[in-house]
Amino acid sequence: MCGVAGVLAGLHAEPPGLDELKRMIAMLGHRGPDGYGFYRDGRIGLAHARLSIVGLAGGFQPIRNEDSTLWISFNGEIFNHVELRRDLEARGHRFYTRTDTEVIVHAFEEYGPATWAKLNGQFAICLWDTERRELWLVRDRLGILPLFYARRGDHLVFASEAKALFGGGRVTPAFEPARLAQVFTHWSTAPHGSVFAGVESVPAATAIRVDSTLALHVDRYWQPDFATDPSLARLSLDEAADRLEETLLDAIRLRLRADVPVGVYISGGLDSSVIAALARKLDTTHMHSFGIRFTDAGFDETPQQRLVAGHVGTEHHDILCSPQDIQAALPDVIRHGETPLIRTAPAPLFLLSRLVRESGIRVVLSGEGADEWLAGYDIFKEDKVRRFWARQPDSKARPKLLGRVHPFAAVNGQKDSPLWQAFFKRGMMDTEETFYAHRTRWRNTAWSQRLLSADVQAAADDAAFEAHVAAHLPDGWSRWSPLARSQWAEIATFMSPYLLSAQGDRVAMANSIEVRYPFLDPAVDDLCAALPDRVKMLGLRDKLALRRLAARHLPAEIFQRPKRPYRAPMTTALFGDGAPDYVRDLLSPEALARYGLTDADAVSALADKAHRQNGRMAGEREEMALVGTLTLQLLAHYVHDELPQRVREQRDALDRAEIHVLEDRALKDRDADARTATPQPTAA
Repeated sequence: MCGVAGVLAGLHAEPPGLDELKRMIAMLGHRGPDGYGFYRDGRIGLAHARLSIVGLAGGFQPIRNEDSTLWISFNGEIFNHVELRRDLEARGHRFYTRTDTEVIVHAFEEYGPATWAKLNGQFAICLWDTERRELWLVRDRLGILPLFYARRGDHLVFASEAKALFGGGRVTPAFEPARLAQVFTHWSTAPHGSVFAGVESVPAATAIRVDSTLALHVDRYWQPDFATDPSLARLSLDEAADRLEETLLDAIRLRLRADVPVGVYISGGLDSSVIAALARKLDTTHMHSFGIRFTDAGFDETPQQRLVAGHVGTEHHDILCSPQDIQAALPDVIRHGETPLIRTAPAPLFLLSRLVRESGIRVVLSGEGADEWLAGYDIFKEDKVRRFWARQPDSKARPKLLGRVHPFAAVNGQKDSPLWQAFFKRGMMDTEETFYAHRTRWRNTAWSQRLLSADVQAAADDAAFEAHVAAHLPDGWSRWSPLARSQWAEIATFMSPYLLSAQGDRVAMANSIEVRYPFLDPAVDDLCAALPDRVKMLGLRDKLALRRLAARHLPAEIFQRPKRPYRAPMTTALFGDGAPDYVRDLLSPEALARYGLTDADAVSALADKAHRQNGRMAGEREEMALVGTLTLQLLAHYVHDELPQRVREQRDALDRAEIHVLEDRALKDRDADARTATPQPTAA
């Protein structure tokens, strides 16, 4: 994994200067601490910060094809690069590095835009075609890695993170009120945006071709198909587990390819434990595993983590996360994540990736994706119960099934209360609604918008988020089962824009750690989508095929264990007697007024209540509202007050790193003429 950045000039605009590119890529040094590379010609500048994983020697980017007509700055890994390279060499292509990056330029030579669908990987690609004067901006199928862009005058700027756009100087950070409000309902902005005005995100599974006039041509090169494959329709549970194990083993085998050691995350839950067990089946050498412990027993899974590590035979490392640790990490998490958060869950993961780095490991496998593709979340159970109840809305027995949902929430009889049932009954009869399964969650989270300023609330347009997702639903979506429709809604609105970013790429790359996701392998996902619902969820029993697979490799305590959502302490870690100074400072009336993004009176009232009660709030929506407000203030402080100094510091640090610069001859000659004609300042 790496950091990418660049500037494309219009037909009659000045090409970017080297110092602008240096300022941009310097802001991404955490993504690539092993050196920097640059390419410039009369139209474009590409920059790259390298994290060496494959092809350690000679792998500096940007990388070219044989005749230097294609140049690429690439972030990610192509796991099937060995197979692609073998085929390309047989077709006459000649390589000058051992990297997976070079495979992309040769594949593009051979296949053109059909290349993107051939790549098994996690990637953000910036590819410049010097002959056609076209730039390609491409993201992987599920948006594992980020890529942002902005149009400023007659230039298009692009980078792995928005802070690099700001560092170059062409883009000034300013919040987009409507998108801020989206975060306070949907946990993230719509998949094509960011919280910053004019800063867009390349959507997942999308290739954007930028032509010589800077016009954008958008193509979605992949979409899922959850229609059950007739050849799989009669699979027994054991046969489904066989197919899943075979496909997962192939995915893990590819993701163990690296020129550095590969470790595993172990949470104590089913998904990461399966990955750890299968990884050890393939790799019997010394392997490291990593987990998070919590001082708060309500969040801790230490016994299960250590049971799995001992069973599969890894050298296990863990961190003990306290409220003070969350407090200390949260500002860094927001600086790297570039968005408000309505939960603190990314903070312990940031600390975990730091532990991985300190242990000398650069790559880890993780279990994300299993809950989405194999129906492990309670939101799918909610959907099933509510649809069942809707067929007899006056039933007294059917709503009692809601007591079997969310086993770690609403204890002490609350799940039998009329209030609990009324919460889920609202909108229950609208079973044909596109986002039927998710409407309850979004309605609950939207309560937090009341802490935003009147201007932000007035700009709120949650319908725009949903309209964007609805406009990009895959072909045949309406013919899928209700479970399949809710699965894809979860992937498109939650996993890709929030989970893989805030709890994945951003907190890992903050510490220069690459996380790989076997459950997000294309073959695994295609198989899971095509499996019949009954081997994913039967009644309210979840992930049946995966549990049957896990029974072959793991203790019963793990494969029979109910899904336990990963969570971290929220307001109990941030408010009350132990609150850090920055919480009180940023939520003071003066700070709230300074940025003008919140309703100062509403925030102060709720924050005062949280302090009086040592963070113990009546419900989760109040916790999410306070965490969202605090992290919004942290982000505003960063982009408005800290960023200019950080740009200077990072730019100075880049000059002490290894730098590779490639420029075409005409640009070098022009720059030399300009230096001769223009008096240069001398050092004092």
